[in-house]
Amino acid sequence: MTTKYRSIPSVEKILSHKSTEFFLDKYTRGFLVGLIREYLNELRENVTNGSEIPDLETIINEISMRLSLITTHSPKSVINATGIIIHTNLGRVPLSQESIKAIINCAAGYTDLEFDLNLNRRGSRHANTEHLLRHITGAERAIVVNNNASALLVTLSALSSRQDVIVSRGEAVEIGGGFRIPDIIKQSGANLIEVGTTNRTYIEDYGSAITQNTGAILKVHTSNFKVTGFVHEPSLSDLVKLSNDSDIPLIHDLGSGCFIDTSVFSLSHEPTVQESIKNDVPLVLFSGDKLLGGPQSGIIIGNKKLVDKVSYHPTARAVRIDKLSIAGLNATLMHYLENNVLDKIPVWRMISASIDEIKNRALSWNQQLGDIGEIAPGLSAVGGGSLPGDTLPTMTLRLDKKVCNGPEHFTKILREGPVPVIARIDEQSVILDPRTVLPEQDDQVVELLKIALRK
Repeated sequence: MTTKYRSIPSVEKILSHKSTEFFLDKYTRGFLVGLIREYLNELRENVTNGSEIPDLETIINEISMRLSLITTHSPKSVINATGIIIHTNLGRVPLSQESIKAIINCAAGYTDLEFDLNLNRRGSRHANTEHLLRHITGAERAIVVNNNASALLVTLSALSSRQDVIVSRGEAVEIGGGFRIPDIIKQSGANLIEVGTTNRTYIEDYGSAITQNTGAILKVHTSNFKVTGFVHEPSLSDLVKLSNDSDIPLIHDLGSGCFIDTSVFSLSHEPTVQESIKNDVPLVLFSGDKLLGGPQSGIIIGNKKLVDKVSYHPTARAVRIDKLSIAGLNATLMHYLENNVLDKIPVWRMISASIDEIKNRALSWNQQLGDIGEIAPGLSAVGGGSLPGDTLPTMTLRLDKKVCNGPEHFTKILREGPVPVIARIDEQSVILDPRTVLPEQDDQVVELLKIALRK
């Protein structure tokens, strides 16, 4: 066994090989030594378990591949042809061109992030965003943090630490990625008090649970699943009345923040932020990177006194939003004030796209490929924990297994292309949905499909 280990090349032998000499010109020696040692340690472990030692060329190729994977810029831009509009695994939603430009401008130099140009003194990073949110929603006050889970955490920490938070049992949900409402409540230092049952909770259940130690009532919009059938929940106005009568703040966690009536697009009605504010909900929390269409962020709006209390809590600084996200969010919010949301914000361009527009794009793709596929009806999903179960009719390009020489093989080639294309497989065919492909990416999709077909 000792003799066998001796045939494993040393770090120096690998670095001095002609195939790896250029690595030393591009990367630091310490980085390369660490990478090679890591691989060689794995190799020794494999040999101990009975594996054979590969030849030097194979070893160098493996190290080169690992180096390439580590040094490739990430996240990598991909084309979403899955038909899932808000795709969490693919970064949720693309931003508008105006938001992208705002982020680039902000990143390129210094900014007035926390500087008041008029008064020549320190300012607030929330000032402009708050101004926009107040005009759009009608709220008295607003602050922004890095995501909606943080928004809930800092709000509970500020308002109900060491106190009880009342939540309907049917709303003590998991919000994705293993994060659960009960865990966030516990982390904030509050105590979870569940009321009602999974499918039926009444206003009396909330009222009976209120004690001198109650810090808040939490209403969670179940945006990523539906309970149907024998169900009941109190109205938002009843909860607001209970909140006012008992002098206990009501926190409405909307999850996916929406400013637009989704029923206009033949979707279920998603509760809007404006509706919560019109109902005088003291605090409303929601995401900025789902149906709102902006960068990752968590938004807290509502009663000035309560929002101030949240903003002064120490946790608020730990979860504050960064300057690039602020720039992108502000540009996104401007689209709502300028009334050009459906034209500018990609998520709403996709949702509002007509079936004829989508069909024409799919036909164009197919014609440029030589009419090798089939244009077939399908369904697009909103996704991203928004409007669960709701779909939009679409038209797709379907490539059967004979055309693409096997769907698994073909989708792998698409993912490995110069710009990865993410498609889906259905009944041994590759399905590409134009709804979630930006129109300006159409020519690129066709060229990438041609490359994949040749392979």
